[in-house]
Parts: sequence; structure tokens; C-alpha cells
Amino acid sequence: MKVLHFYRTYFPDSQGGLEEAIRQICLNTIPFGVESRVLTVSASPSVSPIELAEARVYQVKKHGEFASCSVGLGAIEKYRELAAWADVIHLHYPWPFADVVRLLCPSNKPSVLTYHSDIIRQSVLKRVYAPLEKRYLASIDAVVSTSPNYLAGSPTLQSVAEKVTTIPLGINHNSYPQVGDDHIDKCRLEYGSAFFLFVGVLRYYKGLHILLDAMVGSSQSLLIAGTGPMQLKLKRQAKRLGLSNVRFLGYVSDTDKMALLQLCRAVVLPSHLRSEAFGVTLLEAAMMGKPMISAEIGTGTSYVNIHGETGLVVKAGCCDALSEAMEELGADIQAAERMGVAAHRRYQKLFSGEILGENYRTLYAGLQSNNEVLSNRGR
Repeated sequence: MKVLHFYRTYFPDSQGGLEEAIRQICLNTIPFGVESRVLTVSASPSVSPIELAEARVYQVKKHGEFASCSVGLGAIEKYRELAAWADVIHLHYPWPFADVVRLLCPSNKPSVLTYHSDIIRQSVLKRVYAPLEKRYLASIDAVVSTSPNYLAGSPTLQSVAEKVTTIPLGINHNSYPQVGDDHIDKCRLEYGSAFFLFVGVLRYYKGLHILLDAMVGSSQSLLIAGTGPMQLKLKRQAKRLGLSNVRFLGYVSDTDKMALLQLCRAVVLPSHLRSEAFGVTLLEAAMMGKPMISAEIGTGTSYVNIHGETGLVVKAGCCDALSEAMEELGADIQAAERMGVAAHRRYQKLFSGEILGENYRTLYAGLQSNNEVLSNRGR
């Protein structure tokens, strides 16, 4: 079975949670006979397809970006070409330019849309975009919500509820590097241990400004791994607050990330807006048997992290609640370890790569079968 994924960013150009979500879908459907290709836009596109372990990646020139919506006119013709190759077309929301491309390039191939997040920040533009979005969603055969929590709280998903199935994101431990004791010892010398860890792109909805406020007067230490548009502003805030217990690590390799996950006390994801629909970093924490601290924003973060079981869930936007949660897990090692064990158990039950791959294979096969039935009826 051949599947085309279409989204505005992908490896190796960018490294975020949504890119990792697509990578894991591609990787974990390979054992079920799925061959994937990814079409994306790039400021400096590769002339030839990029061969990655999970998929062949096609890049077309990005001509601009408006309100976080990347536009690449070459994607229209390339999408038409790759759609002809594919058995199933897999789109990823939100990206309004994909709506335009799909409507300009109608296809009889079955389609699935993974709904990663509501459009939150561009609320005014969302109203302008609504008629196009309605046509786009009507053209999709199946819509995937990544958690029951997000489905329950999303008016857009509720509007197409009859098409929606829930498939949580998942990750495969084997897709991450195995870290030797020597490397862990090196990271321990550099960063210590029992610190709290944030990993991710430094974006506006991640709530890192709230987390920095929570670190004022804290007895805990925090490492922030990642880069992004908020980086300079956050560093200025940390300097203004005089935070000697916070370190910005910038970009870290997957090997360093895995070492940091092993050494940390817990992973903190302070995201305070619904743009954080799931939080792949929480899956990575659970995979590594680490407790989590997250905020209640009515999304998949509270599907991964169950309060009092796999970690602590606090009031969104509240620096005092974040600080108290960190102090609690920092002081109670046994509770942190117990929650970490429960987090790993939940990962194995719901979020493993194998489960993810099997769920999508089943969805793809069902769409393909239905499409063949309809095609036969039309003859």
C-alpha cells in the first residue's frame, strides 16, 4: 500500500512534535506493508527526493508565509503527480494551503486527515477561512483525532463527528538512539541529575514564560532543550528574573535528548493554550519511565498524563501551581519513581509504535477497500 503525506514542514528542515508524529506514522506502518512519501515545502528545497528511513521526502520551493501558513506554488503540480502514485492520501491539519491544493487537484484516491490542532491564534482569519475549510473537510473520507479529549473540546471536529475516529499518537523506542553509559556519564557531569526538563520548539503556546516565573525562588533546577521564535525573549526574561537555576541548551541531538530524559527527575510541559494538542515530549517521557507535569487545557496532554497516576496536572497559566508541582516531585523521589513506572505502563498500553502502526494500517485498508467497492459500483 502506498501513502502520500502532505504537510507544510518536515525533516530535515524542521524538528518539532508534528514532524515527529508524521515520522512515527510512516515508520510504524512499514512492518504492515505501507510505503510512504512525504510532500512538503522548503525555503531551500532539495533538487532530488530525500531518502529517510521512514519515507522518501519531496520538497518544493516555499514562496512565502502568511499567518504561519506556508505557501509553495510548486506543490500543486507535485501533489497531483504524487497523488496519482498513492493508494491513500494522508493530510495533516492545520495548513490552509493544503485545502487549496486539494481542491485544485481533485482525486479519486481515498483520503484521511489527521487533525493535530485547532486554529487558535488566528481567530479572525479563521472566520474568513471557514467556508474553504468546510469544503475541504467535506472532501475528506476520514478524520483522525489524536485523543478523545481533543475531540470533545473541538467545535471543528464536532462538526464532522460522523467521520472522526480516535488514534492516539505513538512512538517506537527503537526509532530513538540507544545511549551508552559513557554518554550518560558525560551528560551527568555537564548537567547534573534530578533536574526538570523541557524539550520542544520554543513557541508562544508552550507557556515557557509561565514556567520561568515559576522558577523564581525555586529550589529545583530546569533545563530547556530546544530552539524557536520565543528563544531570545525567554532568555531576556530569565536574565531579568535572575534565574541561576535555569539553563537554555539550544538544539540537542536525539542522543543527548535520550540521555537527558534518563537523568531528569520529570518532564515539564507548561503549554497553556489548545495549540498544544498532544505533546510528543510527554510520550517520550512516558516511554522513558519519567513522570510528567502538564497543564489542564482540555487536550491530549491530559490523555497522556493522568493526574496523580503518571504525573501532575496543574491549572493552566498558573506559575504557583507549576512551582508547587515541581517542589512536590523534587522532594518525593519515591512518588516520582512510582508515577514514572505508571507512565511507562500507560505508554506500552496505548502509545507504542506498534499500536500506532496497526491502527493506521487498519484505517488505510478500510478506506482502500471502501474506495474499491465504490469504484466497482460505478462501472
